[in-house]
Amino acid sequence: MPPEPAPSLWRRFTAAYAALLNHLVVASIAVLLVPVSLQIFSRHTALIPSYIWTEEMARFLFVWTISIGAMIGVRESTHFEVDVMPELSPRLEAVARLTGRIGILVLACVFVFAGIKFVEFAWWRISELAELPLWLIHLPWPLMGVTWIIFLGEQMLDDVLIILGRKAPPKKQDLSEIDAGTLNI
Repeated sequence: MPPEPAPSLWRRFTAAYAALLNHLVVASIAVLLVPVSLQIFSRHTALIPSYIWTEEMARFLFVWTISIGAMIGVRESTHFEVDVMPELSPRLEAVARLTGRIGILVLACVFVFAGIKFVEFAWWRISELAELPLWLIHLPWPLMGVTWIIFLGEQMLDDVLIILGRKAPPKKQDLSEIDAGTLNI
């Protein structure tokens, strides 16, 4: 049996980026617990003063957590993919996936271009309570769009290869393999 070809630089990059996003979503959820817990304790005890900034900080972190989760969802084809067709041939399945991914690509482009305007709008503004720059809460939109385009490009290329009758690289990658430094793409 011939050895499997080494993963391309692009696939190594997307796999490493996906691993980074997975670590970031875990970290953002862990950090999100701090302001939310402070807010709860300050409401129900007199031990901690009422922290107004915690509500705003929680909102910022929540937006980032949801955005990172949406990026991971597109990478793993779990965010927007719904199985409604009966068993299809691999080519027809690839056509159906490609059609759905084109729709997501259009949405990603909207997120990029409108998101850039959104960030520009907030560039010189600060939040009321924590006095954080507001572009930090607007940045996830264009970043999410760019990330979707990166992941969709890889997936759409695989679908086109299947439609053309060529064998696409394996789809799923165990993140523990990425963390261990062995990429089997």
